[in-house]
Amino acid sequence: MYYAIVLATMVVLPIASIAAELSTTTGIASFVLVSIKWFAFWAVGVRLLLAGLSQILRPAFTVKGILGIDEPRAHVLAQELGFANTAIGLAGLFSMMLAGWVAPIAFTGGIFLGLAGLNHLRRPGRNLRETVAMVTDLWAAFVLLLTFVLSLF
Repeated sequence: MYYAIVLATMVVLPIASIAAELSTTTGIASFVLVSIKWFAFWAVGVRLLLAGLSQILRPAFTVKGILGIDEPRAHVLAQELGFANTAIGLAGLFSMMLAGWVAPIAFTGGIFLGLAGLNHLRRPGRNLRETVAMVTDLWAAFVLLLTFVLSLF
């Protein structure tokens, strides 16, 4: 289930949403605005909200299942991360209703996911789940930050 949610929210659903909306618009400006909106919604909003709720309710999945740390005392750290992910995720969802939030959420989510991806990259002996988190975090960070920069012009 983890792989399906990550793939859906970080790749499939944003691209499908962008393609659906672009079928009615044209131009590079439209492409940038549509892309930033849908990646802010799916990769930041939905993905981080789901991750946050999982970390709050099932901290062992993050601590042991993704990071490979067998230490129950670390669960509180996963839950703290869950609170941050939930807050950022909710802001990402609200960006769909508040157009002025899209660029700041793309920037915030892009920085957060980029730093998380780089942190995963530094860790030797990553398991498959952590590798998937790393690749999708870096992918989303690239798209979010690129569209954020392009939206400034």
